[in-house]
Amino acid sequence: MSMYKEVSPNLNFVEREQETEKFWEENHIFEKSMEERQGDNAYVFYDGPPTANGKPHIGHVLTRAMKDIIPRYKTMRGYDVLRKAGWDTHGLPVELEVEKELGLDGKEQIEQYGVIPFIQKCKESVWKYKGEWEVMSDRMGFWADMDNPYITYDNDYIESEWWALKAIYEKGLLYKGHKIVPYCPRCGTALSSHEVAQGYKEVKETSATVRFRVPDEENTYFLAWTTTPWTLPSNVSLCVNPDVTYAYVRVDGKETLIMAKDLIGTVLEGHETEIVKEVLGKELEYKHYEPLFECTRKAAGGKDAFYVMVDDYVTTTDGTGIVHNAPAFGEDDYRVCKKYDLPFVQMVDSKGEMCGGTPWDGVFVKKADPMVLKDLDERGLLFAAPRFEHSYPFCWRCDTPLIYYARSSWFIAMTKVKDRLIDYNRRINWIPETIKEGRMGNFLENVIDWGISRERYWGTPLPVWVCDKCGKIHVVGSRKELSELTGCDENVELHKPYVDPLTWKCECGGTMRREPVVIDCWFDSGSMPFAQWHYPFENKDKFERRYPANFISEAIDQTRGWFYTLSAIAACLFDSPAFLNCIVLGHVQDKEGRKMSKHIGNVVDPWVLLDNQGADAVRWYFYTSSMPWLPNRFSAEAVSESQRKYMGTFWNTYAFYILYADIDNFDPTRHKLVRENLTPMDRWILSRLNTLMGHVEAYLDDLKMTEAGREMQDFMDDLSNWYVRRGRERYWGKDMTPDKEAAYMTLYTVLKTMALISAPFTPFMSETMYQNMVRTVDKSAPESIHLCDWPKKDESFIDPELEANMAAVLDIVVLGRSARNAANIKNRQPVASMYVQGKALPDMYVSIIADELNVKEVKFVDDASSFISYRVKPQLKTLGPRYGKLLPKINQYLAGEGIGNAVVAAHNRGESYKFDIDGTEISLAAEDVLVSTEENAGFVTVTEHDLSVVLDTNLTPELIEEGFVREIVSKVQTMRKEAGFEVTDHIVLSHHGNSLIEGIFARHGAEIAADTLADSIKLGSAGYVKDWEINGESVTLGVEKS
Repeated sequence: MSMYKEVSPNLNFVEREQETEKFWEENHIFEKSMEERQGDNAYVFYDGPPTANGKPHIGHVLTRAMKDIIPRYKTMRGYDVLRKAGWDTHGLPVELEVEKELGLDGKEQIEQYGVIPFIQKCKESVWKYKGEWEVMSDRMGFWADMDNPYITYDNDYIESEWWALKAIYEKGLLYKGHKIVPYCPRCGTALSSHEVAQGYKEVKETSATVRFRVPDEENTYFLAWTTTPWTLPSNVSLCVNPDVTYAYVRVDGKETLIMAKDLIGTVLEGHETEIVKEVLGKELEYKHYEPLFECTRKAAGGKDAFYVMVDDYVTTTDGTGIVHNAPAFGEDDYRVCKKYDLPFVQMVDSKGEMCGGTPWDGVFVKKADPMVLKDLDERGLLFAAPRFEHSYPFCWRCDTPLIYYARSSWFIAMTKVKDRLIDYNRRINWIPETIKEGRMGNFLENVIDWGISRERYWGTPLPVWVCDKCGKIHVVGSRKELSELTGCDENVELHKPYVDPLTWKCECGGTMRREPVVIDCWFDSGSMPFAQWHYPFENKDKFERRYPANFISEAIDQTRGWFYTLSAIAACLFDSPAFLNCIVLGHVQDKEGRKMSKHIGNVVDPWVLLDNQGADAVRWYFYTSSMPWLPNRFSAEAVSESQRKYMGTFWNTYAFYILYADIDNFDPTRHKLVRENLTPMDRWILSRLNTLMGHVEAYLDDLKMTEAGREMQDFMDDLSNWYVRRGRERYWGKDMTPDKEAAYMTLYTVLKTMALISAPFTPFMSETMYQNMVRTVDKSAPESIHLCDWPKKDESFIDPELEANMAAVLDIVVLGRSARNAANIKNRQPVASMYVQGKALPDMYVSIIADELNVKEVKFVDDASSFISYRVKPQLKTLGPRYGKLLPKINQYLAGEGIGNAVVAAHNRGESYKFDIDGTEISLAAEDVLVSTEENAGFVTVTEHDLSVVLDTNLTPELIEEGFVREIVSKVQTMRKEAGFEVTDHIVLSHHGNSLIEGIFARHGAEIAADTLADSIKLGSAGYVKDWEINGESVTLGVEKS
């Protein structure tokens, strides 16, 4: 009966992963891993909440992989790592999905449908794909408490946000202002600056260079440029820079245009121009012009307008140096027009449609652009309409072009806490470091107040009540306070429209009514550090123990999203940043480096990958393929290659151990690792292992999973392709000798340890190995590898000198193999000698090199140049100017036999090489010659950096015969496998058809028999028979069981 479960060589891990997932679920392994660490030192992880009304995509697989590894690692290190899942449930993305589902279009239709049934649908919609998210997370091995998540629409969560907003108000940071804000006409609400930052696109549009007629001056116009022609009907003024020189320019002898002097060449290129006079901008102040449209004149209501203002925001970097001002659609316009007390004209409504008596009322602003241009052109007021490309903001939720629009909104005064924001940002360990002063730092240096109110329905209601008589403001901070003020039930649902009718009498006799808006849903997610605990109403101790986060990670777009709102709210409320370490992830692209999109057809379905290649393969690829902050060029082929390199090598090595341990009934619990019995190779791999353990631990402590994974991959290659391959025969003997025990215990120790340190990376495969390799023979071991402690390195095993010497051996072996390939000599063909130019190694390592490369003798030399002939030619660039006509004779001299070697030898001594041509002394420095090498006959040289090997390729008859023996053994071993024999089966070996090989069997039969477990060798062919070509000789071999 087998001691171990048979290990399939199949590298399709999917079925095994599904079995492991079932084992975890049935045995509540995740829950047990949490329970075991309760009360230990906390390591705090925050899971940024996804929205469950959208399907998970390949980018979510990346973020879940990155967010899972560190909590797993820290749990194994003995920390209490709470992994509380969360759901982001409010906001316009949800509303838009529901509008689509119900066939509604815009706020009017929502209100006709009914706000109560609409928000009920929103509440249902947010769970549309919850099951798919949970299944994907489980299948990924992403461990989080999804049974007790925080949900942003819960009353408790909202109440914590109300507490926060009241505290922010009491600090003087919450206010209502009439400002120019980014506004989505489709959604009918303003956006915050960090939301705008997520939606820019490169677009091509038509601008307008417009004539503004100067009254009482014949054919004289101010020339102004705008990128938004639809704002021209709202124009009330022009603005110039007071210190810039402006010119009256006669153009083509027909008209006079007023513009910045420095821009004449650019704007008026191709026209005849004559400067009539020059003035400073301040001399143009209050100079009037005629309005472009009669509707604008009427909208001004007779108030003085349509004149020139001055302000230093105007520049001469583009345009004409004169800026058209419409106070409703630009921050600078609004500010300067207010200073001059100009009328506020807003010829666009909240739907983004022209209004107020324009010729285009009811037309969306972007569609009105060509109509406005056509009208101006027909009236001779359009000077030019150049096309231009620029970056323009679109709504990140519905993809509608935004407009800058004057609205009354509620703001958090982030500018007042800017210094604290910047200070907190500098305290955070950003990975990569460039985010700190780059993408995030730049954003914070230019921070503006956070427009927090949204004129929508499904969101956290702004808890601000205002008196309709005296204007008094009261911010409600709890359900209890609301109940005391209004008499409502404390359990009232904190959503529109339930809180909207709740009022109370003001001291002045007026009525306190709630501002009928909801808040930015990014405030919801940014509040999760405290709102998930219903702080400060309960769980004060839990919040204080779990704040700030030690680790968070999301994609790079969250620098202006969740990362910012976490930081912004922390700066308003708390004495430290919300998080201390953050890995900023690059986006997943296709293998060509293109963004994934349905339009291109390059979107990767995560389920196809998980079902075909498995979770561990995808995880390992994301950890090791590139640094996490770089864009990831993703492909299924790249995942397979990554899987093969590490998981495939690890699995095959584990399978090798199980195969032989099962044959020998080897139970590691009944044996010990006896140091006195360890071979140098054992000591080396154990030293490498413990060095690796220290490196991986340090890397993961610094959140450097890529560096850790790549070093693990290098180690696994050394383990399989060096340690195990060179020591296979140690497992073949029948008796459990001290050497065999040392081989088993060394390999078991390495494999078990590698399974443990791989557990955070490849949790499924590590579990499979652990259950079979460890739990099969040790029922007292923890139930799961994920309930084990992180292994501690043993310094006493670490031998730096041994590792350095073996590393040198491996370097020499690599070059030796290259030399064999260059000489076209198979590895099984012995050669007489190899010379190594490099630091000499002790005899033990020299014998390893000789055995590995099948070389009879390895010699270390100080200089391998004696095996190489050098050829040198004159460097014309340096010698031409010096020696001119002598160059042909210099070239002829240098071609002489042995001269090249002499020149190189002189240069190696640091000397110039000198000789005489026709009575002229020629002196050649190293830079004066071009050097090429020629190998001496019978030798092949390979060099890398300061290491060279020279292989003697001269083969004697004895060496050739030995090569035949090795080839025969290799072919017989292949036939044993093909015939399905067990590794322990003894055989009868037969051969016929070649007299030369018959002689080799006669002379070397005992050696061949020992290596192939042949009890006898005979002429003929019996059993499994196969024809071979061995070193050009045809022979038939047969194998059958004894």
